[in-house]
Amino acid sequence: MAQKNPGLAVLVDPDKFNPELIRLAGKKISCFLVGGSVLENGSTGDCVRKIKKLSDRPVILFPGDFTQLTGMADGLLLLSLLSGRNPEYLIGQHVKASKKIHQLQLPCLPVAYLLLGQDHVSATQQVTGTKAIPFKDTSTILNTCLAAQQLGFKAIYLEAGSGASEAVPPSVIRSLKKHIHLPILVGGGVCSARQVHLLISAGADLVVVGNALEKNVSLLIELIGVV
Repeated sequence: MAQKNPGLAVLVDPDKFNPELIRLAGKKISCFLVGGSVLENGSTGDCVRKIKKLSDRPVILFPGDFTQLTGMADGLLLLSLLSGRNPEYLIGQHVKASKKIHQLQLPCLPVAYLLLGQDHVSATQQVTGTKAIPFKDTSTILNTCLAAQQLGFKAIYLEAGSGASEAVPPSVIRSLKKHIHLPILVGGGVCSARQVHLLISAGADLVVVGNALEKNVSLLIELIGVV
């Protein structure tokens, strides 16, 4: 799951699978992430299988809870919600998932997951009952990421929330890069090639786009052009 150069990942919600998006991505994205805060009709396993029929890009699980696991995936982002204080999403879900992850022999990347922003109540906030850290609270963001690094996490995921009106500011990433040596993944509110360019220029190792592509598949062509 590691990579040397900054990249672009496409987040696929199993409830909103679109084969056109998978075909359009071709070999020009780093990977697909699969998962959702809450799944209503879609199946993670079915979604991964469909993607693999259309693409040879790695498919990594980005689960909303312990039920969204499948051995068909190439790996798993094992997310711990460090921006909140709900023990269920700090360790509870991990305990529930541990035996199945072990049985499936899924490669795992322990990821510190931070919800950021304040103008948008994301599905993740609603499900987890937690609040986001405001973008302007840079000291709390940095201290949380430092704690994650000290605890042994292997990556940081900065999440503005699906459909957010504002992506994580590049200034936040630049500030973190001065102190954090872990890969930084950024998602939520990214809806233009310019935003992708600014985030990568600021030091993001992987930019994740999902909601914007559900609304406009052809946007992916523009995004690929700046990576």
